[in-house]
Amino acid sequence: MAQTSVSIRVDEDVKRDAETLFAKLGLTLSSATNVFYRQAVRAQGIPFNLYIEEMPKNVNRGGYLLREALREAQAQALINGTSEMTMDEIDDIISEVRRVNRG
Repeated sequence: MAQTSVSIRVDEDVKRDAETLFAKLGLTLSSATNVFYRQAVRAQGIPFNLYIEEMPKNVNRGGYLLREALREAQAQALINGTSEMTMDEIDDIISEVRRVNRG
């Protein structure tokens, strides 16, 4: 398959932090970008959830944490090449959120 170049602009600190993270995962910036593109094509969209991270003031903290944990798990499932989670995975997430919510 023919290769092509892509040029992007990114903050220096973000690039440095990303290079450090990707190196720990055995990836270069180029290979990590390719992973992102492939997952986006596979998912037919951005392969993770985009949302505002602030917890709304009128929302139950436990319910909010559960929704956020499920969003993260769904994003990870897409990265892993699956679009579904098992009931055991969902139960594990719920148990962890309950544990954290109890303090």
